[in-house]
Amino acid sequence: MTPKVVRSSKFRHVFGTPVKADQCYDDIKVSQMTWDSNFCTVNPKFLAVVVDSSGGGAFMVLPLSKTGRVDKSVPVVCGHTAPVLDIEWCPHNDNIIASGSEDCAVMIWEIPDGGLIRPLTEPVVTLEGHSKRVGIVTWHPTASNVLLSAGCDNVVIIWNVGKGEPVITLDDIHTDIIYSAAWNYNGSLIVTSCKDKKVRIIDPRKGDVVVEKEKPHEGSRPVRAVFVSERKILTTGFSRMSERQVAVWDTKKFNEALTLQELDTSSGVLLPFFDPDTSIVYLCGKGDSSIRYFEITDEAPYLHYLSMFTSKESQRGMGYMPKRGLEVNKCEIARFYKLHERKCEPIVMTVPRKSDLFQEDLYPDTAGPDPAIDADEWFSGKNSQPILISLKDGFVQTKNKEFKVVRNVLESKTVARKSPSADSGLHSDSAVSSLIEEVKKLKAKVESQEKRIAELEEKVGK
Repeated sequence: MTPKVVRSSKFRHVFGTPVKADQCYDDIKVSQMTWDSNFCTVNPKFLAVVVDSSGGGAFMVLPLSKTGRVDKSVPVVCGHTAPVLDIEWCPHNDNIIASGSEDCAVMIWEIPDGGLIRPLTEPVVTLEGHSKRVGIVTWHPTASNVLLSAGCDNVVIIWNVGKGEPVITLDDIHTDIIYSAAWNYNGSLIVTSCKDKKVRIIDPRKGDVVVEKEKPHEGSRPVRAVFVSERKILTTGFSRMSERQVAVWDTKKFNEALTLQELDTSSGVLLPFFDPDTSIVYLCGKGDSSIRYFEITDEAPYLHYLSMFTSKESQRGMGYMPKRGLEVNKCEIARFYKLHERKCEPIVMTVPRKSDLFQEDLYPDTAGPDPAIDADEWFSGKNSQPILISLKDGFVQTKNKEFKVVRNVLESKTVARKSPSADSGLHSDSAVSSLIEEVKKLKAKVESQEKRIAELEEKVGK
């Protein structure tokens, strides 16, 4: 009998650990909406969670350090007039976040360092172009101020956020509701999944479908798709018998899956999170209490099951920390922010290593916060790989990087479109100058009165 050979992989023993109770975020009213989005987004500075709110839509933004019980009076971002369906932090600026809502609008918000001290109702830019609710917002991975949004009007719009205008509108490709949309590594292509049971790879600047696959999964439940390499995509969906499936496809030979695995019979949609540095994909099911993770390789069977993190409580959504926000000295390769009904619980994925030294094989250079190109360059046809940074000494964000994109957004907001916040800025400038004039007049009056009093005192003294 031939002994079974165990495949060698440095990620074979990755394990998940929930943080201690005092490091969770408690008493958060997580949104009850049934929309299949993450409801949570996180970066090295802030955690943002879509919350229930009366009379409109809101999401909460907390500094990562503000763990423990969240006060009921904590200010929220509440500019939408209907429930918020999706949020995502800008990869090139940790203070900028985009939100899509049932009110058909996409809004861009600027969060001050240290978090909110009062409710935020005025967005930096409001992007209006969808005729039905907006369920997907996702930033371009390498170009600054480029945002993709997809709505229930079956339209994908790519915006130049700096100018507050739609540049590309794909309105004749999808025939039904769009379930997911994701960029490839350098942002030259997008992959979408749709209720019409097709997965499409689209060149957005040409407006062409490069290749499409009908019924990647036989079932009628929602399908999700993400790029896992230059020519491979991963999809999650359901079989005709409602079993959950995960598959890997070669986009050059799209007629048949490279591998297709059946997982279980749960009903929740599997949300894939792919890490291009380690080639690990994490599958988090809505309503599940587990996170499965697989390693993707270039040889058959292409998708290798690694392990599964399980807990008692089911998840309502999931946030995924960018690689530059991890603790590299603890061999942490991923961190998830799991939404319960009333709290958010970080889950740390770790590779067991005995040494405390920096593990170069676990942390290749990763995408940094600097954009490789600007919006105009990308819209004119230029592509660029992400600008990589080393995590060896831990990532330190500089002030220059922090404000570069914010300043672009603010400048173009006042130039390109006349928004209420721009008008209020002009009013405040004139109010300040009139106050200064008034103070000068009062100062002169006080001086003349003092002079007169001195003269009167002198007379009385004589």
